[in-house]
Amino acid sequence: MGKLVSTLFVTLDGVHQAPGGPQEDTSGGFTHGGWSFPFGDDDFGRFVTEGFDRAGAFLLGRRTYEIFASYWPRMTDPADPIASRLNGLPKYVVSSTLTEPGWPGTTVVRGDLAEEVTALKEKTDGELQIHGSGALVRSLVDLGLLDTLHLLTFPVVLGTGRRVFTDGTAPTRFRHTGGRVTGTGVSLQTYDLAGRPEYGSF
Repeated sequence: MGKLVSTLFVTLDGVHQAPGGPQEDTSGGFTHGGWSFPFGDDDFGRFVTEGFDRAGAFLLGRRTYEIFASYWPRMTDPADPIASRLNGLPKYVVSSTLTEPGWPGTTVVRGDLAEEVTALKEKTDGELQIHGSGALVRSLVDLGLLDTLHLLTFPVVLGTGRRVFTDGTAPTRFRHTGGRVTGTGVSLQTYDLAGRPEYGSF
C-alpha cells in the first residue's frame, strides 16, 4: 500500500498560488506568480529530485493538473528525473467536469473522494504524490487520508493570493519527522499527520 504524500510550496504568509511563473495562475487578479524562482539552488533541486524518485503515481487537483499538462508532456528527455516520472507514471486528476484528459496516462477521479483515494493508495507501490493542489490537500487533511506533508516555506511575504489552510480547515496535529534549510533560506520541513490537536495550558 502506498503513502499519500503532499509537497506544497508556500510563502511566509501561507500563499501557495502560482509559485512557478508569472502566468501560471493569475486567477483573482494575482500578480505575484513566479515567487519561488529566485530561491532555486542545488539544495532545493536535490530535495525535489529525491522526492520524485519515490513516486509511484500522482494525484492532482484540476487546476494543478492543467498547469502541469500544459508543460510537462513537451519535456521528452528520458534523463529528466521529473519529466520522466510525470510522463511515465499513472496520473489521477480529481474533477467532476473533466471528461477527456489529453495527457497520456491520466485517469479522472470522480465519486466519493475518501473511497477513491483509499483505493488508489492501496494499489500504488511507492508514494501517491500530490504536488500543489491546495484545495485537494485541504480536503484530504480533513478526511484524515494524507500521510505526509512536505511543507516548503519560502522567505517572502506577498500579502495576497490563495492560502493553503483557510478558515474552516479541520483542526489537525502534525508530527515533525525531518527537515533542513537550503542555502537560499527555503525551509524544507516534513510532517506526518498525527490526529487531532491536543490542548492544555501553562
